Amino acid sequence: MTHIAEVFDVSRSSLYYEPVSQEEIGMPRFYQKSEDQIILEEIKAIIALRSTYGYRRVTTMVNRQRALEGRNKINRKRVQRIMRMNGLSLPQTMPQQKRPHTGVVMTMFPNLRWCSDGMEIRCFNGDKVFVAFALDCCDREAFAYVARTEPLSAYDIEELMIKAVEARFGESLRCPREIQWLSDRGSIYRAKSVKDLGRELNLHCCYTRAYSPESNGIAEAFVKTIKRDYVYQADCDSSETVLKLLPQWFADYNNVAPHSVLGMKSPVEYKESVNF
Repeated sequence: MTHIAEVFDVSRSSLYYEPVSQEEIGMPRFYQKSEDQIILEEIKAIIALRSTYGYRRVTTMVNRQRALEGRNKINRKRVQRIMRMNGLSLPQTMPQQKRPHTGVVMTMFPNLRWCSDGMEIRCFNGDKVFVAFALDCCDREAFAYVARTEPLSAYDIEELMIKAVEARFGESLRCPREIQWLSDRGSIYRAKSVKDLGRELNLHCCYTRAYSPESNGIAEAFVKTIKRDYVYQADCDSSETVLKLLPQWFADYNNVAPHSVLGMKSPVEYKESVNF
């Protein structure tokens, strides 16, 4: 045994160690409280509708329902413990950053910078839906989008710009002050007609660095959220179905879905609470 310990460069005592689980000595793995079963049923009701939510967002949704019923809120660590006890926690798959990103895309006030990007939704029957959207880099509200069954063109981006200005400033068709319009370097965003329309709408077109999607991180995160929480949870059997569901997805994201950066509030709740 001594020779084996020397070969593997470990202490000899570690070769005799036999781990004993808490269950074997009669102790539960987690402590439990009498109300845990009631909270578990509330958690399951949320997860049944929103299976991609982790314990933080589940806690927010449970506390919203409890507030409506006049009951006390619960701590998110308690929700985390109950979800871990019952195998309801999501696997943690955080990719390691290859290089630091020190740029800040988010703004302190709304209508200073809007970001835009596109995404492709594939349907079960082979159809594709192409979506471009506009987000505010402060409150994260997705206040305008366009959707087509064919690849988007510069004309679609121009329509998106007009919709975005109308959504925030009415039918004036011009921003009261210059707003940055952040996008990637796709040809539909860099088209001359798009830049010209941007100047007329008082939108300053700016672009991310080449091969740096993190420079438009808010838009990239939105694409991930929409696909994870809505697209992959729905029956997207055809393009017609997706086009009908898109308004519901955007409305739920803006009015219901909690966001960690916004203090676990939805974009609309955050705007109302801050009252810019």
